[in-house]
Amino acid sequence: MKVSPSDKSVAAEPHQASLWARFDARRLQRDSASSAHSPDTAKNTTSARKFRWVVEAAMPLALITIAGIAVLLPGSLSTPARLALFAFLLATILWSTTSISADYVALTTMLLLVLTGGSPQEQLFDALASDVIWLMIGSFVLGGAVQKTGLAARLTQLVVARARTVAGVFWLLTTVLIPLSFLIPSTSGRAAVAIPVFRGLAQATGDRRIIRALALLIPTVILVSTIVALVGSGSHLIANDLLQQIANQQISFTQWAMYGLPFGSVASYLSCWVIMRLFLDQQQLSQPLLVPQTKRNPFSQAEWKTLIVVLAMVALWLTERWHGFEIATVTVVGAVLLTLPGVGVLKWKDGLKAVSWNLIIFVGAALVLGRSLIETGAAKWIIDQVFTISGIVGTESRPLILVLLAFISLTSHLYMTSHTARAAALVPALLYLGSSLQLNSIAVVFIGTVGMDYCLTFPVSSKALLMFQELEGETYQSADLLRLSAVLMPVHLGLIVLFYFGYWQWVGLAL
Repeated sequence: MKVSPSDKSVAAEPHQASLWARFDARRLQRDSASSAHSPDTAKNTTSARKFRWVVEAAMPLALITIAGIAVLLPGSLSTPARLALFAFLLATILWSTTSISADYVALTTMLLLVLTGGSPQEQLFDALASDVIWLMIGSFVLGGAVQKTGLAARLTQLVVARARTVAGVFWLLTTVLIPLSFLIPSTSGRAAVAIPVFRGLAQATGDRRIIRALALLIPTVILVSTIVALVGSGSHLIANDLLQQIANQQISFTQWAMYGLPFGSVASYLSCWVIMRLFLDQQQLSQPLLVPQTKRNPFSQAEWKTLIVVLAMVALWLTERWHGFEIATVTVVGAVLLTLPGVGVLKWKDGLKAVSWNLIIFVGAALVLGRSLIETGAAKWIIDQVFTISGIVGTESRPLILVLLAFISLTSHLYMTSHTARAAALVPALLYLGSSLQLNSIAVVFIGTVGMDYCLTFPVSSKALLMFQELEGETYQSADLLRLSAVLMPVHLGLIVLFYFGYWQWVGLAL
């Protein structure tokens, strides 16, 4: 896959699972090329392909069979609870072990749940009418306007062009990438905005090691800074909605920024420092770097309109308590203004194209699965059984609970590549864990989300990582990312503990 500078698509996390299929296709192409030189090899390869699906399906089918038997055993579970539990386990297994798109898995398992009577049909329609759905639609239209007008790329170029050394470029690039989480609700969308800047910097330096470090820096900062904004990822909105469903609490836009902006900023700058120290020496960091200057045209009318609407929306998001309009309402109004005929900067059809509809479907289906677990009592039953077996309910050590919570969420990307799927699967469990241990539900969800936003070990864990790995020319290798994550994961774990005791517990996030 070659990502061109004009690639402005706002892709969604549920597509990440299908990336495995892309790699399989490449392997098959290589097999075909090599088999062309040998008839025997070609015959063996064709035979192997014919039965490849048997091998690939063995693990998921075995796990699904085990899950089906497991939900039949407990006598204390009602039939709706058994169905909800099986649908959820089925989705989790398929998310984790197959290349089927996460949104398709969520939709089909949700339909299975509805058709078998595990959830009323109204749940499907209620989920699609959720404020989370409308907030996401409005956010994607906003992101499409920011990208189409070139506003984000212009601001990025203006800031980075002020640097005179390689180290200066790294620090300034980190600075400009952090606030993009407030404007573009997709990590791959933010990556698409940064690609032209990366190409310009790569041409300016020509040094392979500096290019490699830049290719790691940009997606890393994009991912670790996601936590700064409630609208930074669809997984945040799912987590907040589940918090409302289970604990009848919510984190406002302002509260989320208060909790997440300091952490996301420190984590981004710390990640930048680690990348520079791991992959560059002092001579390279102090090397002069003249960023290619593009012709600085004055702000266009479309850019001014977009900037004014964005600033107004952020101001209204931050002052929700004063005027009473929820952030979803404000976001939809902003989207309408940006697509208003004769006034807006985007045609309505283009605005709809900017929406990641597969993510919308995923979120709606995931909400049905999550709510069915809650309403049937299946989620509470699972957690009760886990706690009884593990004995964790007896612990009173808050530091131990904090470390376990951070470790579980930080490593969740290793066995579930979809960011949004991780939130749908883990948040209910974390909330019931918090309830059983009498913990602050808001603190449990937010700290868990901080960990789930970390997904830097493998390229397939995020499309933003893949976009930069697969750019034309040399960027970084999977081994480089693994080396980086080996350092950053313990750093993030320590940073979570440090922030908890030094900041979060004093501003309302005490466990």
